[in-house]
Amino acid sequence: MMSPFGSKKNRSLPVRVSTFDSELEFELETRSTGQELFDLVCRTIGLRESWYFGLQYVDTRNNVSWLKMDKKVKDQRVELHTNNSIYVFSFYAKFFPENVSEELIQEITQHLFFLQVKQSILSMDIYCRPEASVLLASYAVHVQYGPYDYETYKDGMLAGGELLPKGVTDQYQMTPEMWEERIKTWYMDHEPMTRDEVEMEYLKIAQDLDMYGVNYFPITNKNKTKLWLGVTAVGLNIYDERDKLTPKTTFQWNEIRHVSFDDKKFTIRLVDAKVPNFIFYSQDLHINKMILDLCKGNHDLYMRRRKPDTMEIQQMKAQAKEEKQRRQIDRKKFIREKQLREKAEHERYEMEKRLEHLQDEMRMASDALRRSEETKELYFEKSRVNEEQMQLTECKANHFKTEMDRLRERQMKVEREKHDLEKKIRDADFYMLQLTVENDKREAETEKLKKELICAKMAEREATARLLNFLNSGRKSSTDSLLTASTVSQANVNNPSSIAAISTPSLTTSSSTNDLETAGGAELTNSDSHYIVMGDNSSGISDDFEPKKFILTDNEMEQIANEMERSHLEYLRKSKKQVQNQLQTLRSEIAPHKIEQNQSNLDILSEAQIKAGENKYSTLKKLKSGSTKARVAFFEEL
Repeated sequence: MMSPFGSKKNRSLPVRVSTFDSELEFELETRSTGQELFDLVCRTIGLRESWYFGLQYVDTRNNVSWLKMDKKVKDQRVELHTNNSIYVFSFYAKFFPENVSEELIQEITQHLFFLQVKQSILSMDIYCRPEASVLLASYAVHVQYGPYDYETYKDGMLAGGELLPKGVTDQYQMTPEMWEERIKTWYMDHEPMTRDEVEMEYLKIAQDLDMYGVNYFPITNKNKTKLWLGVTAVGLNIYDERDKLTPKTTFQWNEIRHVSFDDKKFTIRLVDAKVPNFIFYSQDLHINKMILDLCKGNHDLYMRRRKPDTMEIQQMKAQAKEEKQRRQIDRKKFIREKQLREKAEHERYEMEKRLEHLQDEMRMASDALRRSEETKELYFEKSRVNEEQMQLTECKANHFKTEMDRLRERQMKVEREKHDLEKKIRDADFYMLQLTVENDKREAETEKLKKELICAKMAEREATARLLNFLNSGRKSSTDSLLTASTVSQANVNNPSSIAAISTPSLTTSSSTNDLETAGGAELTNSDSHYIVMGDNSSGISDDFEPKKFILTDNEMEQIANEMERSHLEYLRKSKKQVQNQLQTLRSEIAPHKIEQNQSNLDILSEAQIKAGENKYSTLKKLKSGSTKARVAFFEEL
């Protein structure tokens, strides 16, 4: 017997739709179109901004395709899952906004974009510099765990998840703990935010990446040069085969009138009729269809953004604004309640800690009181013994005092005797010195007398010789001469000072000279003393010196004001570029750990872009500065 549900089962179409955070299964009718399935998915997840998204699948030729909305699902060559014959689709963002903060309205829209962009960065479909990867990873951690809480955070908590692209971790010789420490540093700096606010910050940073929102397709120009066509939200970019970061030229959607293809030839007609058509070639018809579909959808959204919002969009924005305000109020209320709760818990903790401390003090006081009572009698006994010992000690002290007085008197007596003895020794030394001086004087006089005696003897010899001569001359004359010589000799002996009178003037002269020298020395000494006194004021500073008063002129005040203004402007500039500076700091920190041979071609191109001071927006601005005709000619000459 046939089941009554058999015919119904034959008419059903099992479908599984996978998003980045859930899987949905539906039973469709066989005649259901792609639009019906898409609308069913959007209603299920509560998505109203459906124009950004599409259903992607792998067809029977193993090509990635987008589900066409106007055709039946079963007629689109969707490859069935071999296990249970189910149609499998992936719900992806097909088109990207120009500015996420201005265009994305719903939280679910932001969340789906966040999940897709994060996965694209981790899978390296979107190139992200290492330092930017760390920053984005900190926001992803914030989304997953909420604001940083030092009480719940534990080391190693981030090591288990996939937070950084493999190309980044392979490029540096750093352990997972080192990466976690740097992600944690950024994570701690984030202000408390809701999940949608953190996801929006993530997308704001991600949309500045060069490969964000770009769908790449291999093409050639008329010279058969291999190039990349990049379909974006603002237009078409042309890239070199080896460089997906920096476009060679670009054409915005407002410059393009019509897009079509004929087999492998793609023709783009431009708004300016004087400019020749922009032609390129693709080797796959399937790719041409995808290019055309993406060009049509991005062009429609580009023109739609530049028109007034529809009533539906205005209503969605108003609801989103009200919902955001309500969440902000609830968030502020929650934060305030959380702060009050934390404060109450802190106060309770402090009171419990204080109570425990007081209990410990009471217990210690009770123990001390019990010990004091137990030792009270012992202290009394010790006090009595101490009094007896004190009395004995006083007796000994009196005895020692008497003995000390006696010894002190004896010591004073010894000191006096020592003083007298020292005085006698000094007197004896003085007398000895005088005797020595007197002895020296006597020795000098003795030496002087010896010299006078020698002189007298010499004179006596001379006289004797003369006497002998006279004796030979005649007796009479000899007798007279002898008498005269005897008289002279006797006179010399009786008055020796007359002999030394010859040397006295010279001695006197020498003494006078010494006196002059002494006087001169005293004068020099006085002169030197006068110079030293003058040297005390050698600095040349007069007594009436007054410090100079420094008064700022108007020009100096203006210079100071200009300097303060420049400092203020510099501060504002640094505040605006705070994220860039933090990224530069992180880049410098991890630079020593870089393994050069592990760098990819995109890493090398990105480094060159940084050195040249270029970014995504400056490059596009520079490319758009030329005329459309010149850009078409440039493309054809590539």
